[in-house]
Formats: sequence, structure tokens, C-alpha cells
Amino acid sequence: MSIALMILAFLVAIGVLVTVHEYGHFWIARRSGVKVLRFSIGFGRPLWRWQGKDHTEYVLGSLPLGGYVKMLDEREGKVAEEDLPRAFNRQSLGVRSAVVVAGPMANILFAIVVYWLAFVLGIAGIKPLVGEVTANTPAEKAGFRAGEEIIAVGEQATPTWAAVRHALFVASQNGSRVSVTVSGPEGEEVLSLDLSQVGTDPEKIRDILQQLGVQPVRPLLAPVIGKVLPDEPAAQAGFQPGDRILSAAGQPIDSWDEWVEFVRDRPGESFNVEIERGKERLVLTLQPVAVEGEEGSVGRIGAAPQPPGELPEELQATLKYSPLAAISQAVEKTWEIGSLTVIMLGKMLSGEVSTKSISGPITIAQYAGYSVQIGFVPFLNFLAVVSISLAILNLLPVPVLDGGHLLYYFIEWIRGRPLSEEAQALGQQIGILALIGLMCLAFYNDLTRLFG
Repeated sequence: MSIALMILAFLVAIGVLVTVHEYGHFWIARRSGVKVLRFSIGFGRPLWRWQGKDHTEYVLGSLPLGGYVKMLDEREGKVAEEDLPRAFNRQSLGVRSAVVVAGPMANILFAIVVYWLAFVLGIAGIKPLVGEVTANTPAEKAGFRAGEEIIAVGEQATPTWAAVRHALFVASQNGSRVSVTVSGPEGEEVLSLDLSQVGTDPEKIRDILQQLGVQPVRPLLAPVIGKVLPDEPAAQAGFQPGDRILSAAGQPIDSWDEWVEFVRDRPGESFNVEIERGKERLVLTLQPVAVEGEEGSVGRIGAAPQPPGELPEELQATLKYSPLAAISQAVEKTWEIGSLTVIMLGKMLSGEVSTKSISGPITIAQYAGYSVQIGFVPFLNFLAVVSISLAILNLLPVPVLDGGHLLYYFIEWIRGRPLSEEAQALGQQIGILALIGLMCLAFYNDLTRLFG
């Protein structure tokens, strides 16, 4: 993936989500009679500005990592006598609260619309057909068998493996067991799956099937080299992208899985490999480097397979709904992701989930680039998830965030009068320090993921 594509996808995503968020504040403020002085997307030197109705200035800043809506307020400058009724600080507690909460709510509504569009267009995936079931694992004990199709986890239909992974992870946060409906030659069967061994870390969602002992059915990859890492054994032996492995140490190699298993079983050993390169047949000498894994020492050569072609039709699946049915599904999906985000934040504060799962702009940019590469619908899903996260983050009761303002208003409602300006200023300073600390942690996690 090119860095340019990653940066462009990130800027588009942030630009869209910030615009939606700030427009929520702007829309409610205008309709509540508050005078809006400026609507800005981005900070810093203005690249473009325009004055619209009611003398509101619209600005596009040179630093596209946020935005703001500046409203008329006596605390920020002198206000003309005729404009006093339109000053933000003169509004009722209800109006001020509505203006503040409108930003996060706009992000939630945007996520619902985006999910609706994704469900109408259809989310492509791989049909959840069970391949191998590892012995003495939760899946084997529950009664999973190779060849069965997982059609539901709990009450959630699962037409794709992505849906299965997500449903299992959500279920693992809510209990230790879940019912899984499978379909096989003998019809449908409901199995009880033990989830107590599944890690609570969100990053574990990627290998949740492996934790449970299920291997998906997948098309066999041809034993063809797609990528060779520099300074690794494969490169040193002379392997090149496009080389097809024919045999190793005299043993025929018919699939990439066979090749991986052969290499992993021979750490530090030297053996001859017969390959086909174009119209030629060559013999190369290879010695895998020994790497310590969970099951002991394994061999590694630093090569990746050639990407497969189009997925066989029998493994293709699409999660799709009619425009009407997609409405309820989009609302349900938004609620599910939002609830899961809140649960994860709670577990993070209690120490049950590692803070390593916090992502910063680098990781977000990578995901933005990956989703764009895959297609329009995956990018829509990415936008929806980040939009929900942005809404929840802004609702945290931290001064300088929308949730911090709502906390001040709640205290004002209890006391019958607002906090002093000194107390609010102190809260703002604490909030800024907390956000700086959070951003430093996020950047550290990003760099750790990037450079190991």
C-alpha cells in the first residue's frame, strides 16, 4: 500500500467525520437562535474562507486534524447589545446542552446512515464453512465438525466469517457460553460453545477462531512465491517472486500449506528445492533460520505466497438487506458497536483490557488505506466504526471534550448556578493534560505496532 493512498484515505475520513460532527453543533445552534461566528474544518492558516448567511465565516484550515464551531459568547469578547439574546452563554441550560450533544449525535446518525448504505449495497465475504477442528479445544468439545456451515451465533445471523468473528467476540464480552447454530448433512444443530478461554483484548478478535480451535475452509494456495523479504534465507538462496515450488528434499510439494509445514519442521536444516521459473527448472539450496515459537523452534525463510485469484463461487457470500430491512440492521449494528466500545473502555479502566489496544492516527491511517484498497463498502464500514468511536470519545466526561461541557452543565443543574470561571479553567487544564497523555500513549502504541 502506498503512503500517499494511506494519507489521502485518512484525510478524507477525518475530513468527513469532523465535518459531520461540527455540523451537528452548527445545525442545532442555528436553529436554537445562537449566532455562529465561524464554522471551521481544520486549524491553522486558512486555505479557503467564505462568508455566508448571518455573517457566518466558513473556513478550511491548513491542519486537517479537527475543527470547531465558534459561537457568539460574552466570555470570549464584547457582544453588541442587539446580539446579546443570541449569545451562547445567555442560552438556557437545555439549549446549551442540546448544542453540545449534537456533535456526537451527528456522528451516531452518520454511522447509522453509512451502515444502512453498506447493508443495501452488500458486504462481500467468505462463507463460514468449517475446515479443520483442532482436538481438545472448545470447538471440538462443543461438537463442531468439518464441512458444517455456521449460520448463527446466538440470535445473530452469520453469512460470512467476518460476521462470525464479530459475533463471537461480542458474545465473549457478555458471557462464558454462546449457542452456535450450524448446518450440516444431517440438518441444523445448535451447539453450546465455551468462550471462557477467549482473551478480552480487542486485538484478539483476529485470531478468535484459532483460540476456539476452528479452521475455516479455504481454497488451497499454489506453492508459488509472491514476495521475498531482503536478507532472509529465501532471498539468500536466490528465490524470486513467481517461482513455483515443485519439490523439497525430493518430496513433492502440491500446495503452499505443504510448503509452510515442510519449512517449519526443518529449522536450521539445509536441503535442495526444485523450482519452476518461467520455462526453466532450477535447484536451489535453502536453509531456514530457526525461530522460537509457542511450540518450540520452527523454520522461517522470509517469503510470502502469491495472492490467490478470485475466490471460488462456493465460498463466496454477501451480507445484504433490502432498503427497508437495512434500517433496523443499521441501527442494531450501530448500537452493538457503540456498546462494545463502551464495554472495552470500562474494561480498560479496570485493567481487564490492555491499553495497547488504543490506536492513534498512524494505525487509523493504515486501516483507512487498507479499507480503501479493498473497496468502497469496506471503507464505509471503516467510516462507521470510527464515527461511533469519535462520538463516544467526545462524550467522555473530560473537560475540553463535549462530555466535559455536559459534566459542567450537570453540576450547574445540581447547584443552580455554574461553576466559577477559575474552576472551569482548572478543569480545562486537567482535560488538556489528560488528552496529551492519551495521544502520547496512542502514538507509542502506533510506533510499537509499526516497528515492533
